[in-house]
This record gives sequence, structure tokens and C-alpha cells, in this order.
Amino acid sequence: MNPNEGVISKRRVAESFSRCAASYDSVAQLQRDIGHQLLSRLPVDSPQRLLDLGSGTGYFADQLRKTYPHASLYCLDIAQGMLAYARTNRPVDNCHWLCGDAEQLPLADNSIDRLFSSLAVQWCERPERLFTEIQRSLAPGGEAFIATLGPDTLYELRDAWATVDNDTHVNRFLPLEQLTVDISASGLQLCAAQTDYQILCYPQLRELTCELKYLGAHNMNQGQPTGLTGRQRILAFKAAYEQFRDAQGQLPATYQVYYLHLRKEP
Repeated sequence: MNPNEGVISKRRVAESFSRCAASYDSVAQLQRDIGHQLLSRLPVDSPQRLLDLGSGTGYFADQLRKTYPHASLYCLDIAQGMLAYARTNRPVDNCHWLCGDAEQLPLADNSIDRLFSSLAVQWCERPERLFTEIQRSLAPGGEAFIATLGPDTLYELRDAWATVDNDTHVNRFLPLEQLTVDISASGLQLCAAQTDYQILCYPQLRELTCELKYLGAHNMNQGQPTGLTGRQRILAFKAAYEQFRDAQGQLPATYQVYYLHLRKEP
């Protein structure tokens, strides 16, 4: 059994990102930076059919259209609210907007030549199903370029809460070792994997927690605490996070990013 099974609630993922569609771009600089880094890794030759998996507000649909002006572009997201926002605010020529689950792609076998997915696959319940679906949908020789988050993401937030209680307050993501196993089991070839760390800094903790809320990326694990969090626990959490304040007086928030290049055998 995959250790991520039953941990992430896809229903809550879809609902949360739908609610935050209008506010997402205003606080998504890190997400744009990571996506642009992934975009820079794409081959220059144009695919015939291109999939943006987890297309969100459509920001990278627009970027992909500029990179590949002649490709048929398919943009898929699980959140209806994100797709509605994208259609209204980012109309893209020759783009097909699809609402669907990455673990059950509404695509024919061998139908996609290239896949781009930035900060989406970490929200899957069963990554082994995801990679099997990618393998099925890619044409022979097709490639997938993926940016996703590793388990060290927001470790400061997790460690601070761990001094207060044993509940799950921070999203848990799979290590590269497990992803590699799932990729191999799907029949895809892992051509390259790189780990990077991005650190954002905040004067006050509430700026980080508000940003996560506006991104729709707050805790979406099953088994998280329910009900109101008591004032004393909040104060204890804030005090614990203070141990991470740096010499410049800033509170860091670390993101562990995996950049993956996958290929289906010809």
C-alpha cells in the first residue's frame, strides 16, 4: 500500500482551490517561479499535443501557448472554480479546458506527446495511479516534465506544531524514493530528478499562514484537527516557530521541490 493513500483528501483539494481561484495569483510568486523553472527545462521542439496537468488559474497555459504556438493544448484541473477563472481571465487560443482527476485522466491512450505539471501531483491520493495514467496517456516516446513538493516542505511549520500536539497540521508529501518506485512500477523511465530548496521569509507568522490560505494550500490531510484551536495552543505554536527566526529578523518557510523528467519508451 502506498504511504500516501488516504492521507490527502482530493475532495477537499478541489473545494479549497476552487474557493481561492480569485486570490491565488496575488500570492503565487513562488508557484510562478517554480513553474518558470520547469518551463525552462522543456525541449524547444514543439509537440503536436500538449497537456498542462493541474492548470489552475491558467497562468502557465498562456506561457505554454507562447512557447508552443502550434501545439494543441489541453489544460486539466480537478477544481471547477480554477477552470472557470481561467476560461474567463486567460482565454488561450486552441486550448481545451478539462475538469478531471489526474488519477483517472479523461484522455485516450497514447494521445499526449508532452506533459507539463507544476505543483499539482503532490495533491494526488495514489501517485502510483497517477504515473500509470501518465504512462497510458503519453504517446510512445512522449515526455513528462513535473515539479512537485517533497516532505521537507514547510518543516518549520510542522516542527513548531509538533511541540504543541500530535495532530496533523501540515500537508505531508512523499519522498523522492517513493516517487521513484511508483514511476518505475508504471513503466515510465525516470530520465532526470533534481531537488531544490526555496526559502521564503516573513516578518510575521500570520503573513505565512494567510498566504497559505489565499493559495488554497493550507492543511488538506485527512485526520487533521477539527474544531477551534485554543488560544493557548496558538500562542505555544507561535512561540515554537520563533526558534527559526533568522539573524535578519525574518521567519523562514522552506519548500523542497523535485523537478522530474519522465519518458515513455518508444
